[in-house]
Amino acid sequence: MCDISVREYIRWLPDEPSEPTSTIVLTTPERRFVDIRVLKDTTTSSSNDASGDAMFPVSRLDWAIAGTSESSLIMNGTRHGRWHHWIDSRSKSTEGLMDEGDMFDHPSDPTLTLERGRMVNPLTGAETDYEEMWRSEPIESTTAPSGPDRTSVTCLALQWQGAEDGDPPGKVRRGLVVRLGQYCQAFARDGDEITVERLKWDVRQQMWARQVRIGKQELPLEVATYFAPAASIDDEVKVGGAIWKVVERA
Repeated sequence: MCDISVREYIRWLPDEPSEPTSTIVLTTPERRFVDIRVLKDTTTSSSNDASGDAMFPVSRLDWAIAGTSESSLIMNGTRHGRWHHWIDSRSKSTEGLMDEGDMFDHPSDPTLTLERGRMVNPLTGAETDYEEMWRSEPIESTTAPSGPDRTSVTCLALQWQGAEDGDPPGKVRRGLVVRLGQYCQAFARDGDEITVERLKWDVRQQMWARQVRIGKQELPLEVATYFAPAASIDDEVKVGGAIWKVVERA
């Protein structure tokens, strides 16, 4: 099932909950996901939300992950989730890399899910029990860019996996773009170079507005957004020397 998940807080037990980031995870019907976590700006008194058309320095990136996920029912309605990392901003090697947690539905708010698990706290370097509260946003429709024509395209995913002659062993050239409803997120890794971007459909201006941009690599965001109605599975588009392939459309 596809989903737009916005994190409300993270809690490293026994500390109190906090939310130092703007974190959104887009998951497609075939369970591909792009998870982007950007640190809030604590240097100004203005809103800490990651928004506007500004380029952010890489120091604002807390974590970016892209890959596939799975979920299984365990007991009393509790689900166990696994997120397999295909690209990871914190690690060049992702073979066998995943995180997992138990998911509990909120007793009174169906949009909220509590995740519990155990992973390394980056602030301490120690494996620690954690809780994350996630809010599921409704998936909204957008309009096609040309006049009255409406599109039923809700989801589009493009993938890049490249290699060049002379690449050292283990060099990562991968990327994933997921457009789901009113959001589009992209994450690409070319060796040590990290690029992430988040767009959101602006209903008032009828355009896709950039909320986050970190890095320099060109990404096929226009294909995933404005030109999504014309895209088909297995279509390929060359952007900045990288060939991206449409791997999912819904």
